[in-house]
Amino acid sequence: MFVDSHCHLDFPELRADLPAIAAAMEANRVTHALCISVELATLPAVLEVAGSHPRWYATAGVHPDYEATEEPGIDTLVAWASQPKVVGIGETGLDYYRLTGDLEWQRERFRTHIRAARQVGKPLIIHTRAAAEDTLRIMREEGADAVGGVMHCFTETESVARAAMEMGFLISFSGIVTFKNALALKSVAQAIPLDRMLIETDSPYLAPTPYRGKTNQPAYVRHVAEEIARLREVDVARIGEETSNNFFQLFKVPR
Repeated sequence: MFVDSHCHLDFPELRADLPAIAAAMEANRVTHALCISVELATLPAVLEVAGSHPRWYATAGVHPDYEATEEPGIDTLVAWASQPKVVGIGETGLDYYRLTGDLEWQRERFRTHIRAARQVGKPLIIHTRAAAEDTLRIMREEGADAVGGVMHCFTETESVARAAMEMGFLISFSGIVTFKNALALKSVAQAIPLDRMLIETDSPYLAPTPYRGKTNQPAYVRHVAEEIARLREVDVARIGEETSNNFFQLFKVPR
């Protein structure tokens, strides 16, 4: 079995046909999915989607790319995190790839999420792009190791992965690891211990080979597992079992 540890089922590309999404997951032995929040305005929709299926869960957070949106406070995030089926805080972090200029607001938002996660004792879902040094620094300064979490859609170096693992974080691989030119990332996927690994789709984006360029969905997480199994020369069932167990343990989700 497999678990999609990061998807956006509330996005219109997927929400329009949730029964078909669920059926495809079942056909591909994808048992659970974590629906990730990106801003406060759409959090009710995330919770509604997660509540529509017994093995779909949710997070509470505001993505670092969302500049013109309601800024979350610690109390707000804590309140949302108390809702049924909310198992983590995020997605949060830093992204210096798309945005430029003074990004101190982004760093402060990241700190707010870490403080909220520590208050409620739930793991963080961290997005980092072109900002690894500041991401790790703020994680250390704010004591993110107290709750741990996951470095989602990982595309950084092995050294960044190991620094995050030292703080109790898991490393999650998306469909990017199946791309032919992702040689450095494939090497990281070979090196990371299986007990520190998750798999995800980040759907509706980043569809893996052989669906690259099409709308992604949780059922396709199986292809991420198959590529990691190929790289590590192990049976895909082992990748599914290990990454699923890691998900259940991190987010305290029942099987």
